Amino acid sequence: MWQQTGKIKMQTREHRLLKANDTIAQAFIKWGLISNGDIITRNSSLLQPVIFDGMRAMLKVALHDEERRGAALMACWDGNGAAKVLKYDEDVLLLQLATGTKSLRQMVLGGNEDEANKIICGVAANLHNANCMTLAELTPLKLWFSDLGHAPAKYGGIFGECLNVADQLLNDPRDIVALHGDIHYDNILDSGRGEWVAIDPKALLGERGFDFANLFCNPTPEIALSETRLQRQAKLIALETGIDIKRLLQWILAWCGLCAAWTLDDRKDPYVQIAIAGYALKELAAF
Repeated sequence: MWQQTGKIKMQTREHRLLKANDTIAQAFIKWGLISNGDIITRNSSLLQPVIFDGMRAMLKVALHDEERRGAALMACWDGNGAAKVLKYDEDVLLLQLATGTKSLRQMVLGGNEDEANKIICGVAANLHNANCMTLAELTPLKLWFSDLGHAPAKYGGIFGECLNVADQLLNDPRDIVALHGDIHYDNILDSGRGEWVAIDPKALLGERGFDFANLFCNPTPEIALSETRLQRQAKLIALETGIDIKRLLQWILAWCGLCAAWTLDDRKDPYVQIAIAGYALKELAAF
């Protein structure tokens, strides 16, 4: 049965790849594209560097529904805090290429995390202020968090606290916006045109504070696991965004629980998420 299921999945992926390559060929004809590099195959999309109307661009073809939802949100943002969409048609997205040389990851690794997180807060404000909440493609946070429900009974430990806090947040949402859903230091790029732009959203719907929780698990385990880092950066982000710091800490706890559950379900070790959840719980004890 396992071999048969694996074979079906492989055939399904091969079919998606064939269809995606055909979509790329059609886009080249329809939009007058010129190849500017080899096709890059990712788990959920194909990427093709191209030239469009004399400028460098990236053609992105969705292989999964999650990417299609993200493409719809990118089109709605239309360059407001996100990479500029040059063309959009169902499964395919043509983005203006970010050509800058600065890197938020390198800022953090170089000791300039305060600056990097202030930049991210500014980009997120642009995304959250966009009028995209009514998109049918957005996934509600309640649905996104559904996998956390089984974790306390299955894995024990801190998952009970994570689920309780997640339930509190999800049942009493505030500042509901269209969420990126996967903000981290490699998903916000230097455009090369004097601004920073987001890419690769998950396209969620919910409280804006959620969008900052993933930062605390990035960019490396060594940085994420610094106990003093969470307290300092939570204060900075709360100040920059106007989000209640207790609420932000609760989102960090809930998110780390969900990430840890996903990691354990994949039979991997969620030591980073579990440790950060513990740090957040410790900070919350002061409230």
